[in-house]
Amino acid sequence: MYRKTGMTTLLLAALSCGNTWATQPDEISSLSVRGFGTLGVARSSSDHAEFARDFSQPKGIKGGQWSGRIDSILGLQANWQATSQLELVGQLVSRYRYDESRDPEVMWAFAKWEPDARVALRAGRIGADFMMLADSRLVGYSSLTVRPPTDFFGPLFFSHFDGADASLTWPLGKGLVRGKLFGGTISEKTPLALELWDTSGASTRGLVLDYLTGPWQLRASTAYVGYSNDIQYARRLADLLRGTAVPSASIAADALKVAGTTTRYDTLGVVYDAGPLQVQAMLNSIRHEAGYLHNSHAGYLLAGYRLGTVTPYAGVSWWKSKLKSPSTGLADPDLNDAFDFVMGTTVADQTTYTLGARWSLCRNTAIKLQWDAIRGSAASKLPFVRSQPDWNGRTNVISAVVDFIF
Repeated sequence: MYRKTGMTTLLLAALSCGNTWATQPDEISSLSVRGFGTLGVARSSSDHAEFARDFSQPKGIKGGQWSGRIDSILGLQANWQATSQLELVGQLVSRYRYDESRDPEVMWAFAKWEPDARVALRAGRIGADFMMLADSRLVGYSSLTVRPPTDFFGPLFFSHFDGADASLTWPLGKGLVRGKLFGGTISEKTPLALELWDTSGASTRGLVLDYLTGPWQLRASTAYVGYSNDIQYARRLADLLRGTAVPSASIAADALKVAGTTTRYDTLGVVYDAGPLQVQAMLNSIRHEAGYLHNSHAGYLLAGYRLGTVTPYAGVSWWKSKLKSPSTGLADPDLNDAFDFVMGTTVADQTTYTLGARWSLCRNTAIKLQWDAIRGSAASKLPFVRSQPDWNGRTNVISAVVDFIF
């Protein structure tokens, strides 16, 4: 039945407020199949750069034209409780991808073993929750906003990794502490700046600590990604710089090398959700060994208050790069200009102010309207794509979506 159901049919069924696809109490079995989706349109006020949801998208929106490109998503998830301790989970998602297709992608495919309530082990393809709420960022219905704040989640284009994690939960005070260790490999692609970057073979490892008490959830996490592949256009420029045999140019060339370097993600987050009030606050620091990738810090504060079936919300987010400024030391203006241009493609320097409302139309369906006022410097190139020389870092993005689960 699900293979024959199109996105339009799914939306009509969700809007009908019916219960056609819900599992009835007398139909309980060890296998469950559920789905989620977002149908959305958005427009940006600027013609000089394209606003994208994250680094995985090769094109964005611009110029006052409505587009469903960046936010429309459809997913299916199957859970099989094979035994009382073993669960198998698979998830397929269709979204706008690095190659401009919407081919279904395996997001999750793992086995989970829980010998008791304190211990959980997973192995397979697992969601990359390097940051709080990151593993559910494609499920629009679970989010208060149209999309997770781009300033904060935009640089995390890793949606999953192939490997394993182990978590342990124990009581502390009036709450629970959950610690998780994870590790594996990444094999995703991103059209970063100028051309496709294949991260196949990259390794990842990290630690997550959560504390849950009443309406509060707090998280601290750290994650490392070690890259195996260079970004090809940066590598070609590096070869030209090394060919000059000038020591300072060779040092500048080394800054363009990504293979063999590591990126570290450190995050802190807190979520409060009680009654009508929901508040989220998060901070991150991203540090790159590669000189081409500028270190940065980001954060956001978001609050919503439910009034009946409508939840107005407001937030502010920011993303700031700490620039690295190596110099070629060459007299060749063409090579200098090329080097400065490449180094400038990974700069982020902006603040976004968000206002919106979520309307719980009926069971399992929500409509959201959102305005994002993005105020950045002219040097801010991320998370935008195809920015023009006259880009001033400022735009307004209007979004409207229908989120549903079934």
